[in-house]
Amino acid sequence: MTMPQVVLLDEQGQPVGATEGATVHHSRTPLHLAFSCYVFTSDAKLLLTLRGDRTRTWPGIWTNSCYGHPAPGEPVSAAVTRTVRAELGLTASVPELVLPAFRYRAVMDNGVAENAVAPVFRVVTDERPTPDPAAIADFEWADWADFVYAVNTGDISLSPWCRLQVAELVTLGEDPTRWPTADECLLPGGPLPATR
Repeated sequence: MTMPQVVLLDEQGQPVGATEGATVHHSRTPLHLAFSCYVFTSDAKLLLTLRGDRTRTWPGIWTNSCYGHPAPGEPVSAAVTRTVRAELGLTASVPELVLPAFRYRAVMDNGVAENAVAPVFRVVTDERPTPDPAAIADFEWADWADFVYAVNTGDISLSPWCRLQVAELVTLGEDPTRWPTADECLLPGGPLPATR
């Protein structure tokens, strides 16, 4: 059985190889391609999720709706659709790119690091989620404006990427369902050929 792989990137965001996703995160995590997705209802309620206890980075921490990694050769938007379906049970989602070049590095107390270019997508749907308990320990809906206030005042403990992304997302406008979308040609590099 083939292990899922993640795409490794150079400093210019170009694909330079791939490695097993299960082993990519450690104290010297290489720069790799990821994505982050924020799911909203049509009245701007954000789906927050609690990361499962078995996740390698920031287990048991609240974060945005989902986070994942495209496979080699897989378009980023297709990876978002796949993950939203698998982890959240949302089948009618249409991901829209809102932050094409988000990049961050963060280190956990145990030394394990995240180091990723993680474009941010939005999904607007009123479909009811049915999260996979293996990936998501819990979920709740939050009013976007109230959530932003809680982030800015430090009243909520969040994954580091979510906190950093919120700081950029608020510049797109008050109504997250009306944020301008970005052209997918702005995404990092081209895809690597799929491995066989």
